[in-house]
Amino acid sequence: MVSDNELGLFLRVRREAVTPAEVGLPTGPRRRAAGLRRSEVAALADVSVEYVTRLEQGRDRRPSPQVLAALANALRLTRNERVHLHRLTKASDPGFNCRGQSTAARSVRPTVQALLDRLEPTPAVLLNQPSDILAHTTGFQRLAAPTGMLDAAEPNLARFVLTDSRARSVYPDWDHVADEQVAALKQGPFRAYPPVAALADELTVTAGDAFTHRVETVPGLAQPSGIFRLAHPEAGMLRLAYETLELPAEDDQRLIAYLPADAATSAALDRLNGQHPQPLRLVAG
Repeated sequence: MVSDNELGLFLRVRREAVTPAEVGLPTGPRRRAAGLRRSEVAALADVSVEYVTRLEQGRDRRPSPQVLAALANALRLTRNERVHLHRLTKASDPGFNCRGQSTAARSVRPTVQALLDRLEPTPAVLLNQPSDILAHTTGFQRLAAPTGMLDAAEPNLARFVLTDSRARSVYPDWDHVADEQVAALKQGPFRAYPPVAALADELTVTAGDAFTHRVETVPGLAQPSGIFRLAHPEAGMLRLAYETLELPAEDDQRLIAYLPADAATSAALDRLNGQHPQPLRLVAG
């Protein structure tokens, strides 16, 4: 049974990620965990330990704005994490769906397509909330096609990562990549949004524990930027920096652009691009 206690999961994971030193507490030798205790979060937020326990266990899912702000301060949440925390309280009703529509957005606005065209030869891809690949640059085609990512009639990034055996070879840090894919699916109403619910039901069967365990343990807040490794069948090991750009809510889509994170990757991508007149610039990282 997949837990629907996303608010409690997020609070617990963030509590375990904050060290006592970050909030000015002593780090004695008797501590068994690196993160904060519930009692410490309660003291920092000026609420009872019992209330923090109820929130983490899902027995209370509607904290007041004042309590949310106090918890966010205690857990040292970033602005993005604070927005996510607020959304989780709104999504505690199983019928909540901020997206409204019952089908995932698949059409690409002409100006968005024009933006992709202007990004050449940069590898860039346009995804909707269920991670369907809607459009991409030819630079992304050169990067992704040899891995098998684009083989399906309607390719889906999450489905490839979680169910295609080739993905574990393509991504040397597969566990982290899989975490990020599940986090992206969970961002927002998750199963209250029919297209994502349908994909989640499918992945529960086809990916099994690789998916269901992550649903229960990974908060729905994917990193919008970072660096990952990709073992390309033709270009070798690549280190790629990525940036995620969220389109307006009406589009319900995100654009991800990939740039070389080191000189060797920059040279490898230039070789993939062949005679293209605009070599990709290195991103320091």
